[in-house]
Amino acid sequence: WDLSPSQFNLLNVLTDFPDGCTQTDLSRQLIMHRSNVTGLVDRLEERGLVARKENAEDRRAWRVVLTAQGHKLLAEIYPHYYAAAEQVWGDLPVARAEKLVTELSIISENAARTAEANK
Repeated sequence: WDLSPSQFNLLNVLTDFPDGCTQTDLSRQLIMHRSNVTGLVDRLEERGLVARKENAEDRRAWRVVLTAQGHKLLAEIYPHYYAAAEQVWGDLPVARAEKLVTELSIISENAARTAEANK
């Protein structure tokens, strides 16, 4: 599929935002500097997987949206992704996996707040 993990993560995040989101929102979701997100979006846009659309709320900002081609690629990837995830999670009970995800989410939020505070 010729996608880096960061590119896949960006595409995956966009599935939660059918109307798209700003690159600033993407940088927060991905815990990544905005300049890195710009490069990712540029490369994915060149491949036709995402598009930049005008943001009606703020004409200075753009919304990044997943294209039909992006949706199609994710539909092809997801079965393989979920199969690999099942192998990685193995026999870990669902309750423990959910607790781990919750704890990692807290760590992620703390990291994002720290990064924002240290700008």
